[in-house]
Formats: sequence, structure tokens, C-alpha cells
Amino acid sequence: MRFLSRTPVRTFILYPLITLAWEWSLRGGSLVLHYWFLPVMLCGYVQYRLCGLYRIKHGGGGPGLETPPERLVSTGPYAYARNPMYLGHLIFLTGLSLALESWLAALITLAVACWFHSRVIGDETKLIQRLGEPYVKYLARVKRWIPGLF
Repeated sequence: MRFLSRTPVRTFILYPLITLAWEWSLRGGSLVLHYWFLPVMLCGYVQYRLCGLYRIKHGGGGPGLETPPERLVSTGPYAYARNPMYLGHLIFLTGLSLALESWLAALITLAVACWFHSRVIGDETKLIQRLGEPYVKYLARVKRWIPGLF
């Protein structure tokens, strides 16, 4: 059961399977699939993976805050948004919602976005304690989600 509790497993495996099953049953055994949104899903997944590898390489630690980074990472994708890995999850789920025209996937995306936002607030508190003043300056310089906006 621990496997299913991992955020990437839920986002990239469990939620798509639930959505596919829901849409399949809702539409009487057929699916609407807009193929041009599949690259959005792929971009979200690739962003998640590459940003995770970048963070581990430059900051140490593990992929989640269970093994937090040892150093501040403020270059590469982290120079533009503080949470590019989480953003990759949301891009993937948005693509899933659009590819399947699924209200269920859209609701899942919204719920995950709210959960990530509350999680990030807690993560930031922990990282301030762990990384100190350089991280506080980073918070002031780089937006949480969308470069230049939010």
C-alpha cells in the first residue's frame, strides 16, 4: 500500500487509470481522446522527471522532502519557479483532463493543486529552518508557481 501512497504513482498511474475507468463506464464503453493533448501530458511528466534529477544532482537529498536537499537549488528550472516538479504533475493532469474531456480528471487536478499548495507552504517552513537566509532570499526572488506571476 505504501507504493500507492507515493505522489508520482498517484499522479502518473493511479489517477489516469481511475479517470480512464470512469470515462469508459460513463460513456458506455467508449472514450473520447484528443490526441493533441497527449504531448501536454508528456511534457508534464518529463518536466517532473528532469527537474527531480536536476534537484538531486545539484541539491543532494532524495526526490521528496522525506530526504530533503542538502543545498539550495536556485539555478536551472528552479531559477524560474520554486516548485517545477509539482508543476509537472499539474501540467500532466491538465493534459489528462483535456485529452479525455474529463470533468473527473479536472476535479482531481484542482484537488491536487490545492493539496500541493498547502504542502508547499509546509515545505517552505521546513526549508527555511534547514537552509536559512539564502532560502529566504530565494523565496523573495523566485515565484512559487508561475514565473513572474504567482
